[in-house]
Amino acid sequence: MGSTSSCCASTSPKLRSSARSRPEDSQEEPEKICEEPSYSLQHISDRENGEELNLESNPSDHPRANTLFLSKSQTDIQDKRKRLYVNHHHGTSRKRYSSCSTIYLDDNTVSQPNLKFTIKCVSLAIYYHIKNRDPDGQSLLDIFDEKLHPLSCEVPEDYDKQNPEQRHICRFIRTLFSSAQLTAECAIVTLVYLERLLTYAEIDMCPGNWKRIVLGAILLASKVWDDQAVWNVDYCQILKDITVEDMNELEREFLELLQFNINVPSSIYAKYYFDLRLLAEANNLTNPTEALSRERALKLEAMSRLYEEYKNLSKTSPQRSVSVDNLTMTRWVPAILS
Repeated sequence: MGSTSSCCASTSPKLRSSARSRPEDSQEEPEKICEEPSYSLQHISDRENGEELNLESNPSDHPRANTLFLSKSQTDIQDKRKRLYVNHHHGTSRKRYSSCSTIYLDDNTVSQPNLKFTIKCVSLAIYYHIKNRDPDGQSLLDIFDEKLHPLSCEVPEDYDKQNPEQRHICRFIRTLFSSAQLTAECAIVTLVYLERLLTYAEIDMCPGNWKRIVLGAILLASKVWDDQAVWNVDYCQILKDITVEDMNELEREFLELLQFNINVPSSIYAKYYFDLRLLAEANNLTNPTEALSRERALKLEAMSRLYEEYKNLSKTSPQRSVSVDNLTMTRWVPAILS
């Protein structure tokens, strides 16, 4: 209404009046009108289909998109699955399976992940990012180049040539998390920010930039996730050879490359958590399990019953807006002692 972009509105009043004055030509006029160029707006369904096509390029923003680290690990996972299949049939598998009499559980849940296990999984995801990077892709930005911004006094000459091992990545992350007393949830958010940076900035992780990329992601995740954030000067005490100015610049440019998008919905967090578990299972990285005891079973049953009661209560008593005229609430009157 009021727009000039539709087909009918694009015809002139003179043309419409001439069409009404000559009834014998009325059958040919609509064809002439439709031949004129029209500038129609894009339908909303077309825009939605276009967004669905771009899901794969934004895994940290869309819950249905595949995570980058799981996609880059598929080639190696197929070979490892074959070896796990052979080892399982030859009785060399270390995984313990539940039976009718015994149930094995671990302490790794989506609401309370195990810190040690999560750090191992995140370091494994970073390892696949570096190993299976695009050889023709852009790798280095100056702010992440370890030669230009060293984290230690001595940077080897081949710092950007040799891929780090998974245990070296795990040691680097574990040192930061243990010194700053960060949680396992922060490690998952770190991986989300890391893949969001690779997507937005269109770069790849390589031996020369992975440390500073991981450091920037941890720095930002610790401030967003934890209530008591770690200051930049605290990281300077962990990594002795960096300055506060360098940390400030790293944080500022990391945020600009993320386009200040630091929101991590629960659906994104859960997707990364379960994909990390899939990656760990494919690499035979198991979390220690314990047999389900009677005490733990009663505790799980109590937690499940409490959750069901809360869910039923939220369904039966939905929150509604109340008018001020009908508002009744208990008033607490202070007692007067005489």
